[in-house]
Amino acid sequence: MIKVSVTRDEEADASVPLPTYETAGAAGADLRANFPDRADRTLAPGERMLVPTGLRLEIPAGYEIQIRPRSGLALKHGITLPNTPGTIDSDYRGPLGVILLNAGTEVFAVRHGDRIAQMVLAPVVQADFVQVAALTETDRGDGGFGSTGQS
Repeated sequence: MIKVSVTRDEEADASVPLPTYETAGAAGADLRANFPDRADRTLAPGERMLVPTGLRLEIPAGYEIQIRPRSGLALKHGITLPNTPGTIDSDYRGPLGVILLNAGTEVFAVRHGDRIAQMVLAPVVQADFVQVAALTETDRGDGGFGSTGQS
């Protein structure tokens, strides 16, 4: 198991649990809303909101944290993340916030302490980008969206 160090912002509510894996086989640990004033918020249809978690992370070099929507919130309420997956780099030490988007048709209550997203620890491989005169040929070539004939 890889260790990710966590601190809380000074104004964070320490009673809000740290990220947790809800089942033994879960890939994502749930993140919770942690509003400094402990007050709930509402998110109107089409509205975005940066929701604080009250956390800061120290991710080991060679890894990233990916922030992803919770499938239940997406299906039941249309709550998603517009920058999915969001990436937290290993050298970032600032506050961890989650951008929520209400793609649903009803106002959604974001309650202090609610599970709002999940985070996945993933290895990072960095590329060495090299300019060349030409790329190798493939059967597909430069065919873009829908070019394989599959819908």
